[in-house]
Amino acid sequence: MAAIRVVQGDIAKQEADAIVNAANVGLFGGSGVSGAIFDAAGYDDMTEACKKIGSCDYGDAVVTPAFKLHAKYVIHTVGPIYGQHNSHEPDILASCYIESLRRADELKLKTIVFPLISTGIYSYPKEEAAKIAIQSARDFLEDEPGTTLEEIVFCTFTPQDKKLMDELLLW
Repeated sequence: MAAIRVVQGDIAKQEADAIVNAANVGLFGGSGVSGAIFDAAGYDDMTEACKKIGSCDYGDAVVTPAFKLHAKYVIHTVGPIYGQHNSHEPDILASCYIESLRRADELKLKTIVFPLISTGIYSYPKEEAAKIAIQSARDFLEDEPGTTLEEIVFCTFTPQDKKLMDELLLW
């Protein structure tokens, strides 16, 4: 079974087969995680790749090349805006993780790095979002015993978020 671990740092500097972008529906570079990934990948290249795809629905995931990142692919997923999805936010957020893991498995990837999706400008409470992230990864691994994934990494930006994720991995 794949290992699940937590690191602290800049997601755009992580080395993996895929880095997950906390995207917006229009797949355009924004602020936070999305802005950092677009800038590090090469803003114009990433913008052009995303324009070819067009859009991505809440809870879904699409794939582009990673360009200048230390990865092969960027998996873009659109998390819920907290309080704006008729109480379906937990299901949408879980779907972000599951669909991203499915895209990685379809590409036969071994490593994937996630941010804490929707906890920035989309205002999802971090502890609740972290629980959903970890449980979604565990559910995927249980449901897909033949997955090619060997490592699922959650990359936090702050030491406080890393501590929270580390503690939640123990339950």
